[in-house]
Amino acid sequence: MNGMTQAMRTIMALSGAAGLAGCVVAVGNESASNATSGAPRAAGVEVSEQRLPTDVRRSTIIVRDIENSLKLYRDVIGLVVNYDTTVTTSGVALPAGEPGATARLVLLNANDPWVGWVGLMEWIEPAIPAQDYPRRMGPGDVVMVLNTDDVEGRCKAAKAVPGVTFTAEPRLQVYPGRDGGPDIRVMGCNFFDPDGILIELNQILD
Repeated sequence: MNGMTQAMRTIMALSGAAGLAGCVVAVGNESASNATSGAPRAAGVEVSEQRLPTDVRRSTIIVRDIENSLKLYRDVIGLVVNYDTTVTTSGVALPAGEPGATARLVLLNANDPWVGWVGLMEWIEPAIPAQDYPRRMGPGDVVMVLNTDDVEGRCKAAKAVPGVTFTAEPRLQVYPGRDGGPDIRVMGCNFFDPDGILIELNQILD
């Protein structure tokens, strides 16, 4: 398994750790659905009349240097840390590192208090040897798409984070609208994060 495949396939939700951590963030007395009722929606995508059975809670990235990753996800992209702890891993359910190893787990959220989170996890003792940094992508790899408020400013700031490698500068992309609707205009850049996760950082234009 090459470094890219290993890195990408370990972007998985650590639901067991989340349950133990009690990482549900309350917003006053509101439920998650009420708290996000005024959130932006993609044109042509309607809210289901009945709640769907599954939420996409979080993607957790196994990282080389969690403090460096925080420079990107917290300081540049603007996510908020809501949980920061150390955990003892089995090496089985999450097949990484040695059984009984210690890892640091940091959870970050954007505007929604329940879904769409990013987790960062670094094995501390013993550390996991880093794989080769990826240059190309293939089957099994993923792209993390993040929508922001100032794409040109944040793309510029991302370049200052050690280990970030750009594949495309900010540029306009136009996609066909859903069901014959108006075109979807997006300004965005693309880059590998310090651990080889490809990020599309974009901004939807009016």
